[in-house]
Amino acid sequence: MKVLMFGWEFPPHITGGLGTACFGLVKGLARHNVQMIFVVPRLFGEEDQTYSKMLSASDVEINERNFSYSSYIEHLQKIEINSTLLPYVYPEDFARMMSSETEYIHGIELPSTFKAKYQFSGKYGTTLYEEVSRYAMIAEVIARENPHDIIHSHDWLTYPAGIAAKKASGKPLVIHVHATEFDRSGENVNQFVFDIEKKGMEEADRIITVSNLTRNIVIERYGISPDKVFTVHNAVEPVELKEIDQIRGFDEKLVTFLGRITYQKGPEYFIEAAHKVLKRTENVRFVMAGSGDMLNKMIRRTAQLRIGDRFHFSGFLKGDDVLRVFSMSDVYVMPSVSEPFGISPLEAMRSNVPVIISKQSGVSEILTHAIKVDFWDTDALADAIHALITYNGISDMFRKYVKTEVESLKWENAAYKVKEVYLSAL
Repeated sequence: MKVLMFGWEFPPHITGGLGTACFGLVKGLARHNVQMIFVVPRLFGEEDQTYSKMLSASDVEINERNFSYSSYIEHLQKIEINSTLLPYVYPEDFARMMSSETEYIHGIELPSTFKAKYQFSGKYGTTLYEEVSRYAMIAEVIARENPHDIIHSHDWLTYPAGIAAKKASGKPLVIHVHATEFDRSGENVNQFVFDIEKKGMEEADRIITVSNLTRNIVIERYGISPDKVFTVHNAVEPVELKEIDQIRGFDEKLVTFLGRITYQKGPEYFIEAAHKVLKRTENVRFVMAGSGDMLNKMIRRTAQLRIGDRFHFSGFLKGDDVLRVFSMSDVYVMPSVSEPFGISPLEAMRSNVPVIISKQSGVSEILTHAIKVDFWDTDALADAIHALITYNGISDMFRKYVKTEVESLKWENAAYKVKEVYLSAL
């Protein structure tokens, strides 16, 4: 079986859990004799290509021989969205390729001959919508030129690419929902993104969600038939902890938050709970590792509460830096408001760190040896933190079981379930 897989990021160049999950799944599928072509907007040269062939969309040329622009326009009209962002859907670059010899397709003026390569940033910047559209154009070419049995697209950024690839090759499309717009934005959804998500779900032959929580959102909020939506929980890669330096530099207990500092991840609840803990004990420090649009607000809030001297804002961490902060941590907290899954608690447990997670997370569906609280209940969160840093018997009990539990959550097992979804689509 050969899979054409579209992603947006791949380790070591990642901004969150999506790239980590993609690598784990690719590695797991390889162990089940699944051959993969993994496509990203841009390759940086350091990606591990042991388990799949990797293609950079930035290296693919489109021209009049391998790309049907009229077909592409027809495809885009089907996903047309009433939005002020519509210009991003039709890349303006084609206007720059105008020559004296032109033809008209559906009223759009185009060059009679053209060729182009698009240089993708591979980031989540100001040209994101434009890059999503261009990625779909490149996907059509890749699908025509690379034989495959299944198309697999990860998250909304690659759904248009998956749809274009399916149209080009006629192969079944599986989309992987790692998060929805309701997770990212609450009820204030970006209509443009929501419509892309909904169209991707409607066009897909099968949908994989990372939790039952997310599966219910797909069915109830997007109106998708339950018959084609399957839950496959994420997993975690094993790691050799003995290779990681453990240098603390202080004697106090360390409580860690690691994730994007955005509304979805609940950083404000972490800070409010920390304030309550510090009223009961001073033998503790807190670290907030990550970046996001709420970072400055969180820094100001610690100053208002006069706990800034007990807080460390480390910025975004990845790779060995994540392992190091876990190796120094006594407690890991994930107070997410809406978390489709949440790989970071598994990474903490892998390092023998007791974890506190919100009940509003997908990972809570599969973890037994974790303390679960409602994200908004800062009193319960503070009590849980205080108990773990104060009473050795409680923390020792969790440390005894967490690593054993997380070792059973292997990507190889998750990949087996994904392959079963592929087979059902075929």
